[in-house]
Amino acid sequence: MLSVMWMVPGLLLAAPNAPLGTYKPAERRHWAFVKRAQPEVPKFTASADRAWARTPIDAFILAQLKKENLRPSPESSRSTLVRRLYFDLTGLPPTPAEIEQYIADKHPNSYAKMVDRLLDSPHYGERWGQHWLDVVRFAETDGFEYDTHRKDAWRYRDYVIRAFQNDKPFNRFVTEQLAGDEIAPLEDETLIAAGFNRLGPLRKNAGNQEVASSRNEVLTEMTNVVGSALLGVTLGCARCHDHKFDPIRQSDYYRIQAFFAAAQDKDLPRATVEEQAAWKAKAEPIETELKKLKSSMRGTTPDQRQEILKKMEELQEAMPEPIPAVQSVANDMENKSPIHILARGEYQNKGAAVGMRPLGILLPDAAPELPQDLQHPRAELAKWVTDPDNPLTARVMVNRIWQYHFGRGIVGTANDFGRMGTRPSHPELLDYLANEFVASGFSVKHIHRMILNTNSYRQASSTVNAVAAEKDPENALLWKFSRRRLDAEEIRDAMLAVSGKLNSKAGGPSVMIPLDKGLVNALYKPSQWTPPKDVSEYNRRSIYLIAKRNLHLPFMEVFDAPDLLTSCQRRATSTHAPQALELLNGDISNQQAEALMTRLATEAGPDPRKQVDLAYRLVSGRAPNPKELAQSLAFLKTQSRREFALAMLNLNAFLYVN
Repeated sequence: MLSVMWMVPGLLLAAPNAPLGTYKPAERRHWAFVKRAQPEVPKFTASADRAWARTPIDAFILAQLKKENLRPSPESSRSTLVRRLYFDLTGLPPTPAEIEQYIADKHPNSYAKMVDRLLDSPHYGERWGQHWLDVVRFAETDGFEYDTHRKDAWRYRDYVIRAFQNDKPFNRFVTEQLAGDEIAPLEDETLIAAGFNRLGPLRKNAGNQEVASSRNEVLTEMTNVVGSALLGVTLGCARCHDHKFDPIRQSDYYRIQAFFAAAQDKDLPRATVEEQAAWKAKAEPIETELKKLKSSMRGTTPDQRQEILKKMEELQEAMPEPIPAVQSVANDMENKSPIHILARGEYQNKGAAVGMRPLGILLPDAAPELPQDLQHPRAELAKWVTDPDNPLTARVMVNRIWQYHFGRGIVGTANDFGRMGTRPSHPELLDYLANEFVASGFSVKHIHRMILNTNSYRQASSTVNAVAAEKDPENALLWKFSRRRLDAEEIRDAMLAVSGKLNSKAGGPSVMIPLDKGLVNALYKPSQWTPPKDVSEYNRRSIYLIAKRNLHLPFMEVFDAPDLLTSCQRRATSTHAPQALELLNGDISNQQAEALMTRLATEAGPDPRKQVDLAYRLVSGRAPNPKELAQSLAFLKTQSRREFALAMLNLNAFLYVN
């Protein structure tokens, strides 16, 4: 393992370039860079405390609450819990039958059995895969002006879904993404995973994307995501100068970048020999002409250059559709990019050349760079990132899992464990979970089970406690469960589910749904947006809709979907008027209201009471209370059933999880 290499004294003494800087003791004491502790689980004397602290997690939570003279909240109702758990693990609402089945199951292990069943649901991978796609800023287009489509990027999305579904060990998951082409160059699964290195936005300059500036941007994207997604540090802040707050030197940044110096894009065709030959016959004449035009740019006037660029764009338009391929990377050792420290991050201002080395703050002083002739450099980086003794990686991932369950991480800034990030609310618990994660073989589902089977998770969200609210307004100490609004994908998918229109088809090429022509015509190439002829595809889960950087679906954007340009550590949750307008007037909500109206009439019959009862059970997971029933029946006397269905999709009981 790399961690051993750095610690061997003989190797350090023999290193030819040993004096690479030292760190102050205070820098090494920052909690995130310190080796994980082995905390003892708190114990309690009072019988009530012992009864509530049924798991180690509960014990850590209760200990912190007691320090503040606070108490946890009562347990949620069973109907609330089942809805919470379904959305949490699958991103979809439970059916009325599923809720009734759980409520009727009086077995002591009924809740734990439901947790296991949902972790095995095929929808689990779709829900938790989306979280990872947020973190790694997954998109299927390049961004910038041209926003060229990456036709086969969906393969990476499906790889992520499979990995979570099958509980692929997280250390293997990370290794495959950083270095899948190096560790198993003949396996599609690992080659697809290595497409992680190509997820960043890509600026293309009229076919001239191989210039030094563009290569520098590509290497920057590869480097930055290691810090934000895997290590939980703002590594990118050291691109132009030493980090202003954290012990990350500018040299650290470029030494991480050096691991990617040989990595080049590589598309591996997945078509027959005949199909490849036919494509080549169409493409080669165009490519030849493009090369001629490119070479003719030298010595031209600005006007002539613009004319040539226009012709190049027309030729690129005429290129045949790419053949199916695995979008991956491969090392080109003969043409490795020389890595230098760049003054102000500018590729033309080259300083000292540097080689590969992990972050200095996590190494002994004067630790050497790696040998420059390593044949599998990214695999070596992956060994260090996933080393069980790395103090960052396991903490970062269990913190993300915690955040998605509770709405806030133990560390509130999931991508920044540095000095400017928030300190852990429960540092001992964070280390306890990270240790469990490593001991379990980096099993994500093991951490799910630990968290979900706690009393902490099962608390009610409706508790009114003025003292607790004043002491801990953000509920960082977890004196109750934090009510949350569904995110953009959940709202759309839940609408499709309750209306009975959800197409559960999984995987494959992404779907474009019909959009307003004004939005499509604003694209650089409106012809890029071509919805399929099969209208049932429009009702696929949101994770299977195309992730285009320059055109966000209005419904998704208004409900805070991320921008796809940078790593999204945590979805924003805003409340503003356009959301109400979209829910009342938007195409998606009105189409699904129409379908819900039909479903209510079909399944509940003509009786308004039965329709109201079914509507509430579908959208909120419970029967209407007497007041809601009376108001709904009065509404139906003056308004259409379609308007009633639309109103149901606008209820807080539908849009929020308690």
